[in-house]
Amino acid sequence: MNIWIFNHYAIPPQLPGGTRHFDMGRELVNRGHQVTIFASSFHHYSHREAKLAADERWRIEEIEGVRFVWVRTHPYSYNNWHRVINMLAYATRATKLGKGLCALKPELGRPDVVIGSSVHLLAVWAAYRVAKTYQAKFVMEVRDIWPQTIIELGVCSPKSPTVIALRWLERFLYQRADTIITSLPKSHGYFTSMGIPEQRIKWIPNGVPLSGDFVCNGEKRDGKFRLIYLGSHGMANALDVILDAAKIVQSRAHSSIQFILIGDGAEKINLIERAQKLGLTSVEFRDPVHKSDVPRVLQEADAAVLVLRDLSVYKYGISTNKLLDYMAAAKPVIFAGSVEDNPVESSGCGLCVPPASPEALAAAILEISALSQKARDEMGLRGRKYIEQWHSMQALGDRLISAISCNGAAPKSSNIVE
Repeated sequence: MNIWIFNHYAIPPQLPGGTRHFDMGRELVNRGHQVTIFASSFHHYSHREAKLAADERWRIEEIEGVRFVWVRTHPYSYNNWHRVINMLAYATRATKLGKGLCALKPELGRPDVVIGSSVHLLAVWAAYRVAKTYQAKFVMEVRDIWPQTIIELGVCSPKSPTVIALRWLERFLYQRADTIITSLPKSHGYFTSMGIPEQRIKWIPNGVPLSGDFVCNGEKRDGKFRLIYLGSHGMANALDVILDAAKIVQSRAHSSIQFILIGDGAEKINLIERAQKLGLTSVEFRDPVHKSDVPRVLQEADAAVLVLRDLSVYKYGISTNKLLDYMAAAKPVIFAGSVEDNPVESSGCGLCVPPASPEALAAAILEISALSQKARDEMGLRGRKYIEQWHSMQALGDRLISAISCNGAAPKSSNIVE
């Protein structure tokens, strides 16, 4: 098949961020398919132009067999009106380019399948318009339920014109998608409540391209216990809870416990200022790393941490890249959140505590740091085995091919939707 994917924020592993579509694309290319990803050349995490020269509006780049079509979009630094313009620019330019690309580059061929991937719905709208142009199968992928998530985060009022428009667009796209792929394991009820037949809904979680780079290194170096968070520093990531927990740990004279926060995002400056006000000497902020460097960086960790906001949208489950990376690296995980289908709990690879509770998080940190190295290694290896069983790219490639198959020969939904 010739598969086109519209994901505003897609990246290759040479940049910081999630590489879901590159990893899946590489798996499909290895099976003989063609994969083209339409993405913004403006990098969301570093807030800089990453791919295009000053005089370029777009460019095609092939990386390990996967074609990226880089589209120039409006720059931004914060989640304000500049980012909204960035989204609109991607949607309009990707649509125009997608519709005309076969004429500009006939060797690319017409798409058989066009996948539009949220976070935001305008990227999915672009995919729908392009699929309609070529009479291709239109697949909608939902990785974050918009606009419900931004309502619960307090970004928009449920009665705002923006949310009303997004609600309309959401239903419009669900109803016209030939297939809906969701990365959230418990979300199929959300779609069926809108009249979407269950057989059109396929669950494909995030995955990890497993390799020898993900190894467990349990050797102690200097008596320090290092707890690592690796990912976005945004409103949804609740890193203020980690800082408050670090204050509790530090106040109890546990100076050997170090907190390392790696990444970037709209809240990073505020978090650094908060750490300074709290007098935290045990917290280190680091720049984001390329996706390809994640296994190496995680070797430094004695444990990893993930904290979520207390949002009702998590009743649909999660499929968080950073959590899968932690588990693939065989690191014990401290998870603070309330979700359905919790991988940490299911695999037994760490400790789970309620969200929004620095006290509970601090207690878990102290508990896991007091374990023997052997106990932590065993805990981490349970997570690694879980990833190998459920989140390898080979297994997810099988699911994706079944979900987007043009001949309709997909397996029963019970094999995909869980």
